[in-house]
Amino acid sequence: MNSIQAALKQELDQQSFWKGLSLFDWVWGLIVLIGTGYAHSRYAELMDGYEKVILLSTGVSLVALGWYWKEIRWLSLAVFLLSLFGVSRYVNGLEDAGVDFFLRFLLSSQSAIMWMSALYVLATITYFLALFTRSEFTGKVAGAMTWSATTMGLVGLMVRWRESYLIGLDVGYIPVSNLYEVFILFSIITALLYLFYERRYQTRMLGGFVLLVISAAVAFLLWYAFDRNAAEIQPLVPALQSYWMKIHVPANFVGYGAFALAAMVATAYLIRVRAEGRNPHSLALALPTLDILDDLMYKSIALGFAFFTLATILGALWAAEAWGGYWSWDPKETWALIVWLNYAAWLHMRLTKGWRGKPMAVWAIVGLFVTLFAFLGVNMFLSGLHSYGEL
Repeated sequence: MNSIQAALKQELDQQSFWKGLSLFDWVWGLIVLIGTGYAHSRYAELMDGYEKVILLSTGVSLVALGWYWKEIRWLSLAVFLLSLFGVSRYVNGLEDAGVDFFLRFLLSSQSAIMWMSALYVLATITYFLALFTRSEFTGKVAGAMTWSATTMGLVGLMVRWRESYLIGLDVGYIPVSNLYEVFILFSIITALLYLFYERRYQTRMLGGFVLLVISAAVAFLLWYAFDRNAAEIQPLVPALQSYWMKIHVPANFVGYGAFALAAMVATAYLIRVRAEGRNPHSLALALPTLDILDDLMYKSIALGFAFFTLATILGALWAAEAWGGYWSWDPKETWALIVWLNYAAWLHMRLTKGWRGKPMAVWAIVGLFVTLFAFLGVNMFLSGLHSYGEL
């Protein structure tokens, strides 16, 4: 009987979902699918079968995401229009970046990334200001800055993609291939995950904590760009010239972003625990309740674990194609397994033993440092098949 009721409820929920779609929802879906079809018709000859599947899957996923999360439509449209305008300014080649006003100060890849960096840092400060003043308006300003920074980051990556092809058709690649590019990707994904949960839980009081880790990524990004000249586009090493990169890297960084979000939420959890019962006027009590923080921490780790598992499987398939074996106990692979086991154990203790509270928050923070070493430390201190990612 219960199974029949559950099936009926699911059917009613599906019917209400489809009935709840507005005219603009359908227009959005049509725009995305037309754009996907145009991209296929224009570039199909340059794409293999896997890349065509990736293009179609991306289009369908963007339609669904836009239906579920309305704000993503405006982000997508802004990124599309700004990227298209930026790309159109390259008339004579890359030298236009130094002479064209819009490219030089706004829409070249490096200019857009600078805007992204500045806006994320300003958003971090503004979110904390909103927490200290308990100002809803200041929180909205911080949220707008975060959306703007995310827009500029995505525009920077899109324009950089085009810039790589302006160097040469044999050089062009999707810009998720080195530490400079993936730190941009990490910042964008972490911000998007936070913005989604900000809307879902209707609170902006966590923004400063989450944006702290993004600001740290921005600080590394700027050092890496100026000290190591990492912003310069270089040809890919042969191992990275694969369609696997287009799906493995983004999946990996959804996992990294979610783990970072969970750790910063865990930090806020510990601060709130410390404040409760000690000072009824503490600013920490403006943070979401412990139940909300605990739930958000769990959902972030569950999401990150799912994507990190997918990325690990995709990485094994890529390794089999590139190096002839699914697993070679390379330092990067070994530490990826350690990260996976760490969060698998976290989820196991949460779901089977009912662990909650301070121990799990501390564990989530420790997990971020384990993940950070797997992401960056391996490249700094160890060598192996992934040596192309060294600093």
